[in-house]
Amino acid sequence: MALTRCIATALLCLGAATQVAAAPGGDPARGRELFQQCSGCHQIGEGAVNAIGPQLNHIFDRPAGAVEGFRYSDGFRRAAAGGLVWNHDTLDAFIQNPRTLVSKTRMSYRGMPDQQDRDDLVAYLRSFSDNPRDIPEAAPTARAVDHSVAPEVLAIVGDPAYGEYLSGECTSCHQASGASAGIPSITNWPAEDFVIAMHAYKDGVRAHPVMQMMAGRLSDEEIAALAAYFESIN
Repeated sequence: MALTRCIATALLCLGAATQVAAAPGGDPARGRELFQQCSGCHQIGEGAVNAIGPQLNHIFDRPAGAVEGFRYSDGFRRAAAGGLVWNHDTLDAFIQNPRTLVSKTRMSYRGMPDQQDRDDLVAYLRSFSDNPRDIPEAAPTARAVDHSVAPEVLAIVGDPAYGEYLSGECTSCHQASGASAGIPSITNWPAEDFVIAMHAYKDGVRAHPVMQMMAGRLSDEEIAALAAYFESIN
């Protein structure tokens, strides 16, 4: 199972001082204030340029890793190859927990847990995309789905031996040695990160069709077992 063909680019941002029209699903004016959390790395609006992170103008409906002139990590380039596109749901998931979409991201941002905060921030980002009310994610009824993993699922203690038994399909692509040659390593992953990533595939947040199919066949207990096994490999 090619876990982590999706690993993404951009995040949130530096604010612009212009007035922003209201957008359905969130308050862009409030989003502009929340946006200051990211101003050390990202710019948006007139005159925005790449900084520590890429500029975020026209982010809606934009493939990951596509800002010209920005040097992306291998992970973000894999995200582009995996078909990740920025929209309401993928931005919401990324802002909530960047590692849901970007395994081993270099970004230090810990995430925004509150749904209304994320809605407001995404509304602000949307206001800098072309014809924001005409894209699907701008529909008045559009809401981000909850991509978080239930605490009781994260609390499942996986059996590494069972995970090793299940791992054959994983290691048909990923090398158990931890080597990475085109397909990233999944050994020594923190079990919780592994579980979150697999459930992101199950929920359709990570956009790799093969991984979505593979994850969809696994039970919560099987995912926990695989997570425990790959975490234990030295």
